[in-house]
Formats: sequence, C-alpha cells, structure tokens
Amino acid sequence: MDYRLALEQAIIYIEDMLGEAIKVEDVARAAGYSYYHLNRQFTAILGESIGSYIKKRRLANAAKALLYTNKRIIDVALDNGFESAESFSRAFKFIYKVSPQEYRINRLDTFIASKTKLHANLLEHLTCNVTVHPTTVKLPETKVAGIRGETTLKDNKLAELWQKFNKISTRIPHRSLNGRGFGICEACHENSLYSMSDEVLFTEVAGIEVDSFEGLPAKFVQKVIPEGRYAVFTHTGTLRKLPQTFHYIWGTWFLNTKEEMDEREDFELYDQRYLGYDHPDSKVDLYIPIK
Repeated sequence: MDYRLALEQAIIYIEDMLGEAIKVEDVARAAGYSYYHLNRQFTAILGESIGSYIKKRRLANAAKALLYTNKRIIDVALDNGFESAESFSRAFKFIYKVSPQEYRINRLDTFIASKTKLHANLLEHLTCNVTVHPTTVKLPETKVAGIRGETTLKDNKLAELWQKFNKISTRIPHRSLNGRGFGICEACHENSLYSMSDEVLFTEVAGIEVDSFEGLPAKFVQKVIPEGRYAVFTHTGTLRKLPQTFHYIWGTWFLNTKEEMDEREDFELYDQRYLGYDHPDSKVDLYIPIK
C-alpha cells in the first residue's frame, strides 16, 4: 500500500494547525487512518514520529521568527504552540543547544533542526531516494588521494570539483583495484554542527582509494580515514538533491538517534553503483561517524 498520499494529507493538516494545540489522533483522522497505522508509517518512511515532526516544525518556525522578526520571545513561543516562555526555552535549548535569546543575538541560522515544510517533491525524495534508517558498519582504515576544494550546501560545487579531479586522477599511483571514490567533508575550522548553515564555506576532498601514498605527486592531498563505526545512508538519483538528504540527516535523524556522534570526518563513498551525477538510478553512500 502506498501511504504517501496519507502522509501528504497529514502534513498539510499539521502545517495548517501548527500554531494550535494539535493532537496526533486528529492528524491521523485527517489522513483517514488510525493513529497506530499512520504513526507507524510516518516513522518508517520519514524517520520520526508524528509528534516529533510537529515539535521540530514548531521549533524551526520559532527559530526563523527569532531571527527575522522583532517579536518578543514569549509571543514567538505562543505563536508556535508552546504554553509558556519557559517550556519553549527548554525545548529550544534541547534541540539547538543555546537559549532562544542567544540564538537571536548570535544570528545562528543553522541547518541543524532547520526542518522545512515537507512538500510533495521533498516527500517523494525521502520516500524514494533516501534510506531514512541507516545501516551501521565498521570501516577499516582507508587511504585516499585526491584534491581539495571549497563549497557550501547552498552553492554546491561538488560537480566541478570532481570534474577537475577526474581530469588528473590517472596520475595517482597505487590506486586500489576496487576503484572506490571518496568525497570527504573536512572539519569546518571553528564551525560546529550547531553553528553551520547552508552558506557556511567548508572544504571537501574528492579522491580515490589507494594502497600507498608512495610516489604521490605533490599536487594531490593525502587523507587517511580512520577505522571506526559509521551510520550509512544511501542517496539515490541526482546529486543535485544531495543537500536535501543532508538536511534530513542533520535535521531529523541526528535529532532522534540514540547514536553518539564521533569527531571523525563524514564522507560520501562512490562505488560501482554510482552511474553519473544526474543518473536517476545512481547510488551514493553517506558515512556519518558514530562511536
């Protein structure tokens, strides 16, 4: 059974009633299903419960209001379904790690918890092109040789970086036989997940797995991915929608998982399933380090 229509109806109802005292049973009734069945499908397909989605949408709306309006914090809280400034502040700080006032003062328009309204195209992307429940793997130490570039989530320049790399990649010695490619998101200087936004510049290394760095020309970067555990998501289809997948990971999964994040770098892994930047059947694995 295709639950996407029911999920779309549930989301429309939630958005229309976001500032009201929404009961999850009312959401299910609007979608034409029992609470049990709708919530089970909501969690299975979108990676979180109905209640979690409502709470994080309210907080995301409130975060925008803190940045882009002059409303008092109590008014922002009441407009978004919270009963008091105190309950709003507790919920806000739990998700954003700072108080509403600190968030406003420091202009922290982050992508952590920036849960945008789910429209039809995004809902289809999550149901068809992302594994919302990751697998967990242990990766051995891996050597990667490549080149470094800069990008943002908003102005994604990964395609240009890979084009540049592919033109010179044959000069790399000791390439591993499996031919796996890696796009490594490097630490963002002083930025953390809770201060990054779509417009924050970060560096990415595009490269391939090698057995040794011996004889590697100076123009290439040496990276060693340390052994460790990773949560692995699979993105299907065009890489133009990769930012949407990352928004799901950091705006939904990250806020619901019981896994503890590690400080190792996250990366994309390209193997024989990668069929091209815009190929509809292409698959890329996204590795998120966990302890």
